[in-house]
Amino acid sequence: MVPRNSIYRGRIAPSPTGHLHLGHAMTFRTAWLRARGGALVLRIEDLDAARCRPEFRAAIFEDLRWFGIDWQEGPDAGGPFAPYSQSERDYLPAWRRLRDAGLIYPCTCSRRDVLDALEAPHGEEQPLDDEPVYPGTCRHRLAEARDFAAPAGVNWRFRAPDGEEIRFHDGRAGEMRAVAGRDFGDFIVWRKDDIPSYQLAVVADDAAMGITEVVRGEDLLRSTFRQLLLYRALGVVPPAWYHCPLIRDAEGRRLAKRHESLSLRQLRMSGAKIEEIVGAV
Repeated sequence: MVPRNSIYRGRIAPSPTGHLHLGHAMTFRTAWLRARGGALVLRIEDLDAARCRPEFRAAIFEDLRWFGIDWQEGPDAGGPFAPYSQSERDYLPAWRRLRDAGLIYPCTCSRRDVLDALEAPHGEEQPLDDEPVYPGTCRHRLAEARDFAAPAGVNWRFRAPDGEEIRFHDGRAGEMRAVAGRDFGDFIVWRKDDIPSYQLAVVADDAAMGITEVVRGEDLLRSTFRQLLLYRALGVVPPAWYHCPLIRDAEGRRLAKRHESLSLRQLRMSGAKIEEIVGAV
Protein backbone atom coordinates (compact mmCIF):
# COMPACT_ATOMS: atom_id res chain seq x y z
CA MET A 1 0.00 0.00 0.00
CA VAL A 2 1.21 3.47 -0.90
CA PRO A 3 2.16 5.82 1.96
CA ARG A 4 0.39 9.17 2.06
CA ASN A 5 2.48 12.10 0.88
CA SER A 6 2.13 15.76 -0.07
CA ILE A 7 1.28 15.01 -3.71
CA TYR A 8 -2.45 15.24 -4.32
CA ARG A 9 -3.97 12.05 -5.72
CA GLY A 10 -7.68 12.06 -6.43
CA ARG A 11 -9.90 9.57 -8.20
CA ILE A 12 -13.13 9.15 -10.10
CA ALA A 13 -14.73 5.71 -9.93
CA PRO A 14 -17.73 5.18 -12.20
CA SER A 15 -19.61 1.89 -12.58
CA PRO A 16 -20.54 0.70 -16.10
CA THR A 17 -24.14 -0.12 -15.20
CA GLY A 18 -25.72 2.67 -17.24
CA HIS A 19 -24.89 5.99 -18.87
CA LEU A 20 -23.36 8.62 -16.63
CA HIS A 21 -25.84 11.34 -15.69
CA LEU A 22 -25.42 15.02 -14.92
CA GLY A 23 -24.93 14.36 -11.21
CA HIS A 24 -22.01 12.06 -11.92
CA ALA A 25 -20.55 14.60 -14.31
CA MET A 26 -20.60 17.47 -11.81
CA THR A 27 -19.11 15.34 -9.02
CA PHE A 28 -16.38 14.08 -11.34
CA ARG A 29 -15.74 17.63 -12.51
CA THR A 30 -15.24 18.70 -8.89
CA ALA A 31 -12.77 15.83 -8.42
CA TRP A 32 -10.98 16.85 -11.62
CA LEU A 33 -10.72 20.50 -10.52
CA ARG A 34 -9.43 19.56 -7.06
CA ALA A 35 -6.78 17.33 -8.63
CA ARG A 36 -5.28 20.11 -10.76
CA GLY A 37 -1.57 20.17 -10.04
CA GLY A 38 -1.69 16.58 -8.78
CA ALA A 39 -2.92 13.34 -10.30
CA LEU A 40 -6.40 12.05 -11.08
CA VAL A 41 -7.04 8.31 -11.29
CA LEU A 42 -9.91 6.76 -13.27
CA ARG A 43 -10.99 3.45 -11.74
CA ILE A 44 -13.78 1.33 -13.20
CA GLU A 45 -15.92 -0.23 -10.45
CA ASP A 46 -17.20 -3.30 -12.27
CA LEU A 47 -17.41 -6.00 -9.61
CA ASP A 48 -21.11 -6.63 -10.23
CA ALA A 49 -20.73 -8.53 -13.51
CA ALA A 50 -24.48 -9.13 -13.84
CA ARG A 51 -25.19 -5.38 -14.12
CA CYS A 52 -22.07 -4.12 -15.91
CA ARG A 53 -22.07 -3.92 -19.71
CA PRO A 54 -19.22 -3.25 -22.17
CA GLU A 55 -21.14 -0.53 -24.01
CA PHE A 56 -21.51 1.48 -20.80
CA ARG A 57 -17.81 1.03 -20.07
CA ALA A 58 -16.92 2.42 -23.49
CA ALA A 59 -19.35 5.31 -23.00
CA ILE A 60 -17.64 6.30 -19.74
CA PHE A 61 -14.38 7.13 -21.53
CA GLU A 62 -16.10 8.92 -24.41
CA ASP A 63 -18.55 10.96 -22.33
CA LEU A 64 -16.06 12.04 -19.68
CA ARG A 65 -13.62 13.25 -22.33
CA TRP A 66 -16.42 15.11 -24.10
CA PHE A 67 -17.21 16.80 -20.77
CA GLY A 68 -13.59 18.01 -20.58
CA ILE A 69 -12.35 15.62 -17.91
CA ASP A 70 -9.00 13.92 -18.31
CA TRP A 71 -6.95 11.67 -16.03
CA GLN A 72 -3.35 10.63 -15.60
CA GLU A 73 -3.92 6.97 -14.65
CA GLY A 74 -6.61 4.49 -15.64
CA PRO A 75 -7.49 1.39 -17.68
CA ASP A 76 -6.71 3.22 -20.92
CA ALA A 77 -3.78 5.28 -19.66
CA GLY A 78 -1.96 2.71 -17.54
CA GLY A 79 -0.07 3.70 -14.42
CA PRO A 80 1.96 2.29 -11.52
CA PHE A 81 -1.04 0.84 -9.64
CA ALA A 82 -2.73 -1.19 -12.35
CA PRO A 83 -5.08 -2.87 -12.87
CA TYR A 84 -7.56 0.02 -12.76
CA SER A 85 -10.67 -2.15 -13.15
CA GLN A 86 -11.96 -3.69 -9.94
CA SER A 87 -12.90 -6.95 -11.68
CA GLU A 88 -9.16 -7.54 -12.23
CA ARG A 89 -8.04 -6.77 -8.66
CA ASP A 90 -7.52 -9.17 -5.73
CA TYR A 91 -9.35 -8.40 -2.49
CA LEU A 92 -8.75 -11.68 -0.67
CA PRO A 93 -5.68 -10.36 1.25
CA ALA A 94 -7.86 -7.67 2.82
CA TRP A 95 -10.55 -10.22 3.72
CA ARG A 96 -7.94 -12.52 5.28
CA ARG A 97 -6.49 -9.69 7.35
CA LEU A 98 -9.91 -8.83 8.75
CA ARG A 99 -10.65 -12.51 9.40
CA ASP A 100 -7.34 -13.10 11.18
CA ALA A 101 -7.88 -9.99 13.33
CA GLY A 102 -11.24 -11.33 14.50
CA LEU A 103 -13.15 -8.35 13.10
CA ILE A 104 -15.55 -10.06 10.68
CA TYR A 105 -17.97 -12.95 10.93
CA PRO A 106 -20.06 -15.15 8.60
CA CYS A 107 -23.70 -14.17 8.34
CA THR A 108 -26.60 -16.09 6.79
CA CYS A 109 -29.21 -13.35 7.25
CA SER A 110 -30.94 -12.04 4.15
CA ARG A 111 -31.96 -8.41 3.83
CA ARG A 112 -35.55 -9.55 4.48
CA ASP A 113 -34.42 -11.24 7.71
CA VAL A 114 -32.80 -8.00 8.85
CA LEU A 115 -35.86 -5.91 8.04
CA ASP A 116 -38.17 -8.39 9.79
CA ALA A 117 -36.01 -8.30 12.92
CA LEU A 118 -36.07 -4.51 12.95
CA GLU A 119 -39.87 -4.51 12.73
CA ALA A 120 -40.24 -6.71 15.82
CA PRO A 121 -42.09 -5.26 18.86
CA HIS A 122 -40.07 -2.78 20.93
CA GLY A 123 -37.53 -2.40 18.12
CA GLU A 124 -36.07 1.09 17.86
CA GLU A 125 -36.78 3.18 14.80
CA GLN A 126 -33.93 2.87 12.33
CA PRO A 127 -32.41 5.85 10.50
CA LEU A 128 -32.94 6.19 6.78
CA ASP A 129 -29.90 4.75 5.06
CA ASP A 130 -28.69 2.63 2.22
CA GLU A 131 -28.27 -0.28 4.63
CA PRO A 132 -30.48 -1.01 7.68
CA VAL A 133 -28.79 -1.18 11.07
CA TYR A 134 -28.03 -4.87 11.55
CA PRO A 135 -29.50 -6.28 14.81
CA GLY A 136 -26.52 -8.59 15.47
CA THR A 137 -28.29 -11.89 14.80
CA CYS A 138 -25.12 -13.73 13.67
CA ARG A 139 -22.58 -11.96 15.87
CA HIS A 140 -22.18 -15.11 17.94
CA ARG A 141 -20.44 -16.64 14.92
CA LEU A 142 -17.39 -14.39 15.30
CA ALA A 143 -15.38 -17.30 16.71
CA GLU A 144 -16.12 -19.39 13.61
CA ALA A 145 -14.41 -16.98 11.23
CA ARG A 146 -11.00 -18.64 11.37
CA ASP A 147 -12.54 -21.94 10.27
CA PHE A 148 -13.18 -20.45 6.81
CA ALA A 149 -10.36 -20.66 4.28
CA ALA A 150 -12.36 -18.63 1.75
CA PRO A 151 -15.30 -16.21 2.01
CA ALA A 152 -17.66 -17.65 -0.64
CA GLY A 153 -21.06 -19.02 0.35
CA VAL A 154 -22.07 -16.63 3.13
CA ASN A 155 -22.14 -12.91 3.70
CA TRP A 156 -19.36 -11.50 5.87
CA ARG A 157 -20.01 -8.62 8.24
CA PHE A 158 -17.62 -6.26 10.00
CA ARG A 159 -18.42 -5.97 13.70
CA ALA A 160 -19.01 -2.29 14.41
CA PRO A 161 -17.76 -1.12 17.85
CA ASP A 162 -21.10 -0.31 19.50
CA GLY A 163 -21.21 3.10 21.16
CA GLU A 164 -18.01 4.44 19.60
CA GLU A 165 -18.30 7.88 18.05
CA ILE A 166 -16.61 8.10 14.65
CA ARG A 167 -15.62 11.53 13.35
CA PHE A 168 -14.17 13.03 10.24
CA HIS A 169 -13.87 16.46 8.68
CA ASP A 170 -15.55 16.87 5.33
CA GLY A 171 -14.02 19.42 2.97
CA ARG A 172 -17.43 20.88 2.14
CA ALA A 173 -19.79 19.96 5.00
CA GLY A 174 -17.37 20.34 7.93
CA GLU A 175 -17.29 18.17 11.05
CA MET A 176 -19.24 14.91 10.72
CA ARG A 177 -20.06 12.45 13.50
CA ALA A 178 -21.85 9.12 13.84
CA VAL A 179 -22.20 6.54 16.61
CA ALA A 180 -21.57 2.90 15.70
CA GLY A 181 -24.49 0.67 16.58
CA ARG A 182 -26.93 3.57 16.44
CA ASP A 183 -26.35 5.38 13.15
CA PHE A 184 -24.97 2.32 11.37
CA GLY A 185 -24.46 -1.28 12.35
CA ASP A 186 -22.41 -4.33 11.39
CA PHE A 187 -21.95 -4.02 7.63
CA ILE A 188 -21.22 -6.43 4.82
CA VAL A 189 -17.65 -6.61 3.52
CA TRP A 190 -18.03 -9.72 1.36
CA ARG A 191 -21.12 -11.09 -0.38
CA LYS A 192 -22.15 -14.74 -0.43
CA ASP A 193 -21.81 -14.77 -4.23
CA ASP A 194 -18.07 -14.26 -3.64
CA ILE A 195 -17.85 -10.55 -4.43
CA PRO A 196 -16.29 -8.00 -2.05
CA SER A 197 -18.68 -5.27 -0.99
CA TYR A 198 -18.39 -1.67 -2.09
CA GLN A 199 -17.14 -0.74 1.40
CA LEU A 200 -14.17 -3.12 1.36
CA ALA A 201 -13.28 -2.78 -2.32
CA VAL A 202 -13.01 1.01 -2.36
CA VAL A 203 -10.98 1.10 0.84
CA ALA A 204 -8.55 -1.52 -0.47
CA ASP A 205 -8.24 0.25 -3.82
CA ASP A 206 -7.91 3.79 -2.49
CA ALA A 207 -5.26 2.62 -0.03
CA ALA A 208 -3.34 0.66 -2.68
CA MET A 209 -3.48 3.57 -5.13
CA GLY A 210 -2.37 6.19 -2.61
CA ILE A 211 -5.51 8.32 -2.94
CA THR A 212 -5.16 11.40 -0.74
CA GLU A 213 -8.70 12.78 -1.12
CA VAL A 214 -11.98 11.07 -2.01
CA VAL A 215 -14.48 13.31 -3.81
CA ARG A 216 -17.96 11.81 -4.18
CA GLY A 217 -21.67 12.50 -3.64
CA GLU A 218 -23.14 13.30 -0.24
CA ASP A 219 -25.34 10.20 -0.47
CA LEU A 220 -22.19 8.30 0.57
CA LEU A 221 -21.55 10.30 3.74
CA ARG A 222 -22.67 7.46 6.01
CA SER A 223 -20.46 5.01 4.14
CA THR A 224 -17.46 7.10 5.17
CA PHE A 225 -17.92 6.11 8.82
CA ARG A 226 -17.90 2.44 7.88
CA GLN A 227 -14.86 2.90 5.68
CA LEU A 228 -12.95 4.72 8.40
CA LEU A 229 -13.32 1.59 10.55
CA LEU A 230 -11.91 -0.49 7.70
CA TYR A 231 -8.96 1.85 7.24
CA ARG A 232 -8.18 1.50 10.93
CA ALA A 233 -8.58 -2.28 10.84
CA LEU A 234 -6.25 -2.57 7.86
CA GLY A 235 -3.67 -0.24 9.40
CA VAL A 236 -3.92 2.42 6.70
CA VAL A 237 -4.08 6.21 7.07
CA PRO A 238 -7.41 7.32 5.55
CA PRO A 239 -7.67 9.98 2.85
CA ALA A 240 -9.34 13.36 3.20
CA TRP A 241 -13.01 13.58 2.20
CA TYR A 242 -15.13 15.94 0.11
CA HIS A 243 -18.80 15.11 -0.43
CA CYS A 244 -20.57 17.03 -3.19
CA PRO A 245 -24.23 18.09 -3.04
CA LEU A 246 -26.61 15.93 -5.05
CA ILE A 247 -28.27 17.20 -8.19
CA ARG A 248 -32.01 16.57 -8.27
CA ASP A 249 -34.67 16.46 -10.96
CA ALA A 250 -37.68 18.76 -11.25
CA GLU A 251 -39.57 16.67 -8.64
CA GLY A 252 -36.73 16.92 -6.14
CA ARG A 253 -35.52 13.34 -6.57
CA ARG A 254 -31.78 12.78 -6.81
CA LEU A 255 -30.61 11.84 -10.26
CA ALA A 256 -30.09 8.18 -11.09
CA LYS A 257 -29.16 6.28 -14.23
CA ARG A 258 -32.86 5.92 -15.02
CA HIS A 259 -32.83 9.67 -15.91
CA GLU A 260 -31.63 8.96 -19.45
CA SER A 261 -32.69 12.41 -20.66
CA LEU A 262 -30.08 13.90 -18.30
CA SER A 263 -27.33 11.46 -19.20
CA LEU A 264 -24.09 12.83 -20.60
CA ARG A 265 -24.66 10.70 -23.69
CA GLN A 266 -28.06 12.25 -24.38
CA LEU A 267 -26.87 15.78 -23.63
CA ARG A 268 -23.93 15.28 -25.94
CA MET A 269 -26.13 13.93 -28.75
CA SER A 270 -28.55 16.84 -28.35
CA GLY A 271 -25.77 19.34 -29.05
CA ALA A 272 -25.57 20.76 -25.53
CA LYS A 273 -22.55 22.93 -24.72
CA ILE A 274 -20.42 22.11 -21.71
CA GLU A 275 -20.29 25.74 -20.62
CA GLU A 276 -24.09 25.94 -20.66
CA ILE A 277 -24.45 22.70 -18.68
CA VAL A 278 -21.99 23.77 -15.97
CA GLY A 279 -23.50 27.25 -15.75
CA ALA A 280 -27.05 25.91 -15.40
CA VAL A 281 -26.35 23.55 -12.50
